[in-house]
Amino acid sequence: MRITDFIRHHYRHFNAATLVEAADAYVAHVDGGGRMLVCLAGAMSTAELGLSLAEMIRQGKVHAISCTGANLEEDLFNLVAHDHYERIPNWRELTPQDEKDLEDRGLNRVTDTCIPEGEAFRAIEKPILALWQRADRAGERFFPHEFLYQLIREGLVRDAYQVDPKDSWLVAACEKDLPIFVPGWEDSTLGNIFVSHVLAGDLSNYQIVRGGLEYMASLASWYIRTVYERELADLPELAAGDHATAPTDAMKTTIGFFQIGGGIAGDFPICVVPMIHQDLRRACPYWGYFCQISDSTTSYGSYSGAVPTEKISWGKLDLDTPRFVIESDATICAPLIFAHVLGW
Repeated sequence: MRITDFIRHHYRHFNAATLVEAADAYVAHVDGGGRMLVCLAGAMSTAELGLSLAEMIRQGKVHAISCTGANLEEDLFNLVAHDHYERIPNWRELTPQDEKDLEDRGLNRVTDTCIPEGEAFRAIEKPILALWQRADRAGERFFPHEFLYQLIREGLVRDAYQVDPKDSWLVAACEKDLPIFVPGWEDSTLGNIFVSHVLAGDLSNYQIVRGGLEYMASLASWYIRTVYERELADLPELAAGDHATAPTDAMKTTIGFFQIGGGIAGDFPICVVPMIHQDLRRACPYWGYFCQISDSTTSYGSYSGAVPTEKISWGKLDLDTPRFVIESDATICAPLIFAHVLGW
């Protein structure tokens, strides 16, 4: 039985039914010519989401990614150090001393999986430092993901691959030159390593790596180019108090928002729509689809637990935007949705 047939037969109620509905709406959105931004929070790269997400990218089902700095780098870490990762089956039972023993062995635990510091972090540090220093000498600046694209395209770590690159979502994104937006990159291992090299004098300044505000500007430009095939500056300025979008006949497509987890990976990019039409005062359509997989308890006063209708008041979603919340574990649900979208 195909995965698609399985979930259609068994997933009939509650969160299971929402999963099928969200997956069907994803298919309808993309098949109708829409584009999709996927947001990666949590530890989805260490959970090896690339096993399904990479094919989603290659098949043209994902058109941009917003992710934490950790998800950006941890797909790469897994690519070059997978054989040295250590799984902890009894992770719920670890004592503080067990955790200290892992630290002493250079193993950084992410739930049930330990990332090996020497084989992962330090293996990437040398080649990425060389790219940072090259940009520093040339007076050039790049986004965090652009440095990793350089690392992959120049084959600087190809000989170290320990998994098939077809299972790496970052490699797939690099092949497609996919737009990636990484808010808060400084909250990552490579971000910390970068700061240490500036402090040590190996790099001259912090501006070598472009930051979050520039990512927002880049996202705004990508959003408008994708929707209207025009530049932001070419869009008419809205009248005072007018939050209306441009006529739909001027739109070439719509963009959906598929969010895995909560936090900055989703909160940052979803704000680009109200930023464009409320602050910049340019025409901008609402997001054309919204789905979040989250096990956060629904609550008001919580970003991750806020229901989608709250986003309407912020000018992010419209009344008729398809909206779904799947209250479950994304490591279980996301691969099933992707399999359904891919027709597996």
